[in-house]
Amino acid sequence: MRSAVAAVLVTAPLVTAPHMTVPLVAGAAPAAEAPLPARMADTGGGGQLITAVAPRTDSTSGTVTWWDLRDGRWVEAGSVAARFGAKGLVEGASRKQGTSTTPTGLYGLPYAFGIKAAPGGTSYKYRAVRRSSWWCQDNDSRSYNRWVEPRPAHCRAAQAEHLVTYRAQYAYALVVGFNYERPVRERGAGIFLHVNGRGATAGCVSVPVDAMRRIVKWADPGRTPHIAIGTTGGRTAITRY
Repeated sequence: MRSAVAAVLVTAPLVTAPHMTVPLVAGAAPAAEAPLPARMADTGGGGQLITAVAPRTDSTSGTVTWWDLRDGRWVEAGSVAARFGAKGLVEGASRKQGTSTTPTGLYGLPYAFGIKAAPGGTSYKYRAVRRSSWWCQDNDSRSYNRWVEPRPAHCRAAQAEHLVTYRAQYAYALVVGFNYERPVRERGAGIFLHVNGRGATAGCVSVPVDAMRRIVKWADPGRTPHIAIGTTGGRTAITRY
């Protein structure tokens, strides 16, 4: 049955050919925008994706959203406010170590870790942080950008993170595969998705503790989750990755 209210046609200046206009329905809703992963150049080929989006490269805050691919469509599983590097974001391929910038790009998530026990129901590989757990950031070490336990002599303590000392941030975390498979010295080491600290990060992405717990539990190794980090537009737009 037709609505009792007749649709009103108006002529709008939308020109499709010389001297031709197309009538539009007044009040018609615009077509819904496709979900962010559907607009990206690459999502990693798996069935799960985390997007970390900042408004601009000089931003220190933004949004983290995690998605599931269901029946060929990306569906949002959760979203939360996030923090980025104190100096903003930079293209991952040109990042320099020690700059407090978050690297943009699409990355795998090698494993999760934490000072606290893995959340119940976690299926992702999860490493427990111990007193002897370190992340090596020493450019002269053969363990550069790797978890070491115990810390070897060739990885100087001053050039490594003693993971257990970051009790809030590393309660739960995911390793971001930035500069991980074939580490390039001076590009950066120890980029994680972790729990919020007091403010912006040294280059990682952080979220509230409840969200991080949910993400670790949600991550499914059989669905090959990735993380995409970028901005809403420009050269580091997340849709370019």
